[in-house]
Amino acid sequence: MKELLISLLNFFGLAWWVEVKTSTPRCIYYFGPFMRAKEAEAAKAGYIEDIENEGAQGIKVLIQRCKPIDLTVAEDLGKLGDGGMLPVFSGQ
Repeated sequence: MKELLISLLNFFGLAWWVEVKTSTPRCIYYFGPFMRAKEAEAAKAGYIEDIENEGAQGIKVLIQRCKPIDLTVAEDLGKLGDGGMLPVFSGQ
């Protein structure tokens, strides 16, 4: 049941994602979706550790609601400029 709710939230761009940007290599990674921001926050350390173990440097992390098109966006794939995301508009 939880998976169905997460899928629904993700469909509407309301799910939470961990966005990890690295300067070397120039990549953006998206991990998720999560139902709550605190769940994404709790999971981010593991993602950072994995990326560090692969030798990435200049790591910046953001927890946000978004709807990634691609889970990995790399400079060599020619997709880095758009961030690999669909815009999600807030009702605020």
